[in-house]
Amino acid sequence: MVAGTSRADSALPVVVTTGEPAGIGPELTLMLAARGLLPPNTVAIGDPEMLRQRAIALGLDVTVIECSVGECPSGDNALPVWPVALNAPASPGVLNPTNADYVLATLAMAVDACQRGLAAAMVTAPLHKGVIIDGGHPGFTGHTEWLRDACGVDDVVMMLATDAALHAASPSWQGSGDLRVALVTTHLPLRNVADAITFERVTRISRLLEADLQRQFGIAKPRIAVCGLNPHAGEDGHLGHEELDIIIPALDALRAEGMDILGPLPADTLFTPRHLAGVDAVLAMYHDQGLAVLKYAGFGQAANITLGLPLVRTSVDHGTALDLAGKGVADPGSLKVAIALARRLAVQRLSATV
Repeated sequence: MVAGTSRADSALPVVVTTGEPAGIGPELTLMLAARGLLPPNTVAIGDPEMLRQRAIALGLDVTVIECSVGECPSGDNALPVWPVALNAPASPGVLNPTNADYVLATLAMAVDACQRGLAAAMVTAPLHKGVIIDGGHPGFTGHTEWLRDACGVDDVVMMLATDAALHAASPSWQGSGDLRVALVTTHLPLRNVADAITFERVTRISRLLEADLQRQFGIAKPRIAVCGLNPHAGEDGHLGHEELDIIIPALDALRAEGMDILGPLPADTLFTPRHLAGVDAVLAMYHDQGLAVLKYAGFGQAANITLGLPLVRTSVDHGTALDLAGKGVADPGSLKVAIALARRLAVQRLSATV
């Protein structure tokens, strides 16, 4: 929540962008409303008529209520919606680049509402990067980077966490997937990752991770375990020099600042109960190094959090699932977790500023 907002946090809505209209985002939002699982003061952003038609097609008992920005009417099985019109009709499973600007407009409305103190936090249903690019935005690489630029910050951190880890101040690893994983690099081709691992980037991302674990999760002294980039964390330079030349000096500098940071550790053994004991978050060097493990541990019951923003943003742990869209079989569990988490983080963030 933006500093300076005068309304009580509980009175502000959490806004949910419904994502790619051909994907499962719209129906996941409708499912939560139909099942009475949409928390109070939650409002969707999207095309109201598209949502009404999708609810009818899926046989969902939902009343879609179009309302003005800042409003959030309630009612049984109600889905309040701040309207953004589609550019072209949308069919489940059928991508249309004409709607790329529609998807970005829903994001812009959510960011604006948070920045103006009209929303406590934003939650994003999945979008399709390829269709955004094909729709006239060749530099688009994902929600995380778009939000960084929209909010005018230098850098952000992508972190995913399983549901159990979201509830606890410090995960208690029992082999059941209580895990938080943040990334040094996000949506890069693998051949570009090594060049992106710099002393400056490792230290900056680590500081951002520590700061938001304190501010948004209420962990006074976070303990962070860091993966090496190469197999066996470089094997003393025999399997790559990034650890010796970049990562170890960066972590030494952070420890000299007082950070509780471990590593670099081999990624193939770090994600085990013994190494995760007492660890509040793992910092992985690249996307699949950390997220493959996390999604195996808790897929469908985890959420994505963007750290380093001047607002709270969470998201689901999955994509658009075009093959499931319009069938009513997608699982809304991750969206439910993301919405609940957004509210908790907004409250925690507010308490940390007063």
